[in-house]
Amino acid sequence: MPDAWWQGAVIYQIYPRSFRDSNGDGIGDLPGIAENLDYVASLGVDGVWLSPFFASPMLDFGYDVSDYRAVDPAFGTLEDFDRLLARAHGLGLKVILDMVWCHTSDRHPWFEESRQDRRNGRADWYVWADPKADGTPPNNWLSVFGGPAWGWDARRRQYYLHHFLPEQPKLDLRNSAVIEALLEIGAFWLDRGVDGFRMDAVDFMTHDALLRDNPATGSAAAPLRPYAMQEHRHDIGNSATFEVLGRIRALLDRYPGAISIAEVGSVGSLENAFERAATYVGHEHRRLHAAYLLHVAKGSSEVGAIRAAITQANQSFDQGSIVWSFSNHDIERVASRWGDGSAASAKAFLALLATMRGAVTLYQGEELGLSQAEVPRARLRDPYGRTCWPAFKGRDGSRTPMPWERRAPQAGFSAAADTWLPIPDSHLPLAVDQQEHDPDSVLTGWRALMRLRRDHAALRLGTLHLLDIEPPVLGFERRFQRDRVLCLFNLGDTDGHFTLTERVTPLIAGGCTAPLDTKEIVIPSRGYLIAALSGVATVHEG
Repeated sequence: MPDAWWQGAVIYQIYPRSFRDSNGDGIGDLPGIAENLDYVASLGVDGVWLSPFFASPMLDFGYDVSDYRAVDPAFGTLEDFDRLLARAHGLGLKVILDMVWCHTSDRHPWFEESRQDRRNGRADWYVWADPKADGTPPNNWLSVFGGPAWGWDARRRQYYLHHFLPEQPKLDLRNSAVIEALLEIGAFWLDRGVDGFRMDAVDFMTHDALLRDNPATGSAAAPLRPYAMQEHRHDIGNSATFEVLGRIRALLDRYPGAISIAEVGSVGSLENAFERAATYVGHEHRRLHAAYLLHVAKGSSEVGAIRAAITQANQSFDQGSIVWSFSNHDIERVASRWGDGSAASAKAFLALLATMRGAVTLYQGEELGLSQAEVPRARLRDPYGRTCWPAFKGRDGSRTPMPWERRAPQAGFSAAADTWLPIPDSHLPLAVDQQEHDPDSVLTGWRALMRLRRDHAALRLGTLHLLDIEPPVLGFERRFQRDRVLCLFNLGDTDGHFTLTERVTPLIAGGCTAPLDTKEIVIPSRGYLIAALSGVATVHEG
């Protein structure tokens, strides 16, 4: 489908709690997002992905849904959402909602009914199983967040499955009635005008119906999480997921232009991750439209690792179904995870992201070059971090509020005396108002990259051909018809070199120069060069 809007699209992820607070309670909300969509549109993106704002006890901050049709009061009302949607569409932005269909909150009416007894109308809407003869759980499956993946319910005298928190019981997606109920929820939002869904945790949708034990990895040393000590053969990734995805796709096909993006986890090898992700998508098989992999963002920034990821993506995905993501609400910010937190690091990885084949997602604050925040233990909110601290400090460091104005109270995020997470002092010099008109800022550099992506079909829609270059330089060529773009990135700590074999016209030079009369280009650490191999263009400093 070469004319689909999402092919080559850039989608901006908004974490509503941390974007903008409009009512002074210290928590971001839907009106705050709506009021700042002009800024989002100015980034040159095609749409926004909203993390969950549905009614929730907020034990996992929205990923434990108690009512899929209601806006949580902390975020506003349905009318606020409708105004946000209208404003986004008026600015030419698509709106993608985050759908958490693997599990609900234990306070969802469905689960409250299901747990009453084994005979009620929703008794089989969740995954229930009898204990073993000795009273222990049905198998050895583990929760991602720690401990067994089974919770005991005294009313039913059974265990229920939860892949994450005990308060997030697993829906039985083999039950057709459950799927129908979820599809009705999807239709509710599509009828309101949303442009598609990001499907959370697709790997976890279905599991082995026989509940067989997972084998051990045979690891000699205990990792941070016991979860990593098992091969996840039976608790995730069952082939029954394909039927679920097919039904979701059939719903979306009733709404022209609506899309679905699968989140695929980081279990297994890089090759297996891409192969698995590719099975979830495809127009021919009528599954989801596209997928992105946590494996990439959680992986290494070494040139070899990124080359391997690009190679696997080229082999497994067509142009329209791969989505690249370097940061999000679950992963440390890329500027300090892969780089040293400097503006140069942020620019280099943004340039790489902006030139990748397929679609990309940009996490709020990534365009400012925000580094991972240090959140004091006493202020941690993430249950994952509370459990694993200090070896793992959780996900709060990537969820701190957006800095809008350097000298305003709470960096312009909120009028409250305090915010749900603290705003680090290190983020204040990177506030939007400090970068907005600075020609050398990370923000200005991102906007230049988006103009380049818009103007060059090779960057939006073209093929990607890796170049044989010695590390620390990563290089590839993007091609679409007569449009050819050379992309070079030094991801290491020493100078890199590249020898030109044909004349180039620099488009964006990040920290390096490329005179037209030389064949040898020196690319400093965290430097990059994007150049046209055909046509004439203007050089912009990135």
